[in-house]
Order: sequence, then C-alpha cells, then structure tokens
Amino acid sequence: MNILNILDEIEKIDADVSERLSPRRKAMQALTGFGGKVALASLPFALGSMFKKAYGQTSTTSQVVDVLQFALTLEYLEAEFYTKGTSIATFTIPSTAARGALTTIRDHENAHVSFLKSAISSMSATPVSKPNFDFTAKGTFPTVFSDYDVFLAVAQAFEDTGVRAYKGQAGNLMGSNAVLTAALNIHSVEARHASHIRQMRKARGANVKPWITGKDSGIGAAVQAIYNGEENETQAGVKITNIAGTGISVSAATESFDEPLTKAEVLNIVTPFLA
Repeated sequence: MNILNILDEIEKIDADVSERLSPRRKAMQALTGFGGKVALASLPFALGSMFKKAYGQTSTTSQVVDVLQFALTLEYLEAEFYTKGTSIATFTIPSTAARGALTTIRDHENAHVSFLKSAISSMSATPVSKPNFDFTAKGTFPTVFSDYDVFLAVAQAFEDTGVRAYKGQAGNLMGSNAVLTAALNIHSVEARHASHIRQMRKARGANVKPWITGKDSGIGAAVQAIYNGEENETQAGVKITNIAGTGISVSAATESFDEPLTKAEVLNIVTPFLA
C-alpha cells in the first residue's frame, strides 16, 4: 500500500488534489517510503485526516459570499499597494526587469479585484467598498514608498499573508466548485508572487529563500504574526521531521507546507494597514 499510488489514483479524478493538500509537491515526494515503513493500520486515519482538512465541509451561499468579501478586501489592499508603488513612489525601481515584474503583479491584483467583484455580484450580493489604506502601518514602515527595499519587504509580507489566507478559507468554498477552482487559481498566483518578490529581495542582499523556512520572516518582528505557525512539523497527525528514519530536517519539513491562517488572524495582520 503506497500513499503516492493512492494520490495518483485520486489525481485522475481531481487534478488539483496535490494543491489542495499542499501548494508544493515536495512533501509528497518526500513520503515515497511512507507506506512501507509505517503500520498499514494507521494509513486510513492519516488519509482521512488529510482529506478532511483539504476538502472541508459543504458551505452555504452566505459562507461563500463572506469568503469572497474577505478576499476582496485583501485584493484591494494589494492592488492599491502595487499601483502606488509603480506610479507615485519616490524611490527608483532599479531595472526594467524589476519594473516589469511589479507591473505584472499589479495587473494580477487588479484582475483579482475585478473577478471577485463580479463573482460577488453574480451571487446577488454587493461587493464591499474599498477601504482607505495606511501602507506605513501606523508608522511601522514610514519609508514604504521612499525606500525600495522597505517596499519589497512589505510586498513580501502582503503576498505571504495572501497565500496563507486563501488556504485558510478554501474549505468554506466547497459549496461552489467554480468559485473554489478560481480561488485556488488565485492562491497559486499569490504563491508565485511571493516567491518572485522573495527572489527580488534576495538579489538585493536580503537573507530570504523563495519559500518560508520555519517561522522566519526575513523581515523582522513587525511582521512576525504573518509567519507564526509556519514552524509546524506535523501534517495530518504525522510528524514529518525524520519520518521513518528518512532524515527530513525541520527546515525541509516546514518548507514543504504552507500553513493556513484563520480569518481572525488575517484581520489582525492587516488592521494596522487600514487608515
């Protein structure tokens, strides 16, 4: 009995199963020997827990609308941040490639706003209005639009929050397959944004990887709430670190999974950025 074979069979029906379980396939590949080294009796419980977490419960229309309104507020935040950063910031974007990347991200975020507003309207609800934003976070980042490196750090914080926020709400969209599919697509775009922004920061000397290791922010204590919980080494009740003697390190175990954030946790993170 091999867990990867099981996942392969499920993937024939649901091509997004690996994304539902984790945005990275690395962890699944690391479990190649799992079925042969762990008691067979424990596998049904592990799989049941994994898929319950991945697929959640059927949601009502009101739950779906609530999630979309929540997502729209986050997309408003990101869209306006990149719009200002690429137009009225007083720093100089250092290269054509960097400007192109930030412009592309800006356009993606504005497209997400348009999609979410349309989706909410199609469900006979009124999209929430765009809030006023304070991108200094009440003075925490006073040079966000005058220091390019600070701008990139805040961009990373927003993108990493978005990835975890979408993952945290996916289960509440099970009542609408079309919306769930679209939300997971946005989730994957946010993950690519996060990775690219991290690469841009690394190229300028920041001590970051394209992914999150443990709960290290690579920014500082001001954004620590975004990363708390990412140090989790246990998935579906199974401790990944050194599983079955495979030598998987703590760093590798935590890098392999993005941990979800609850709505309350995300609102606590973004509230300082609301004017």
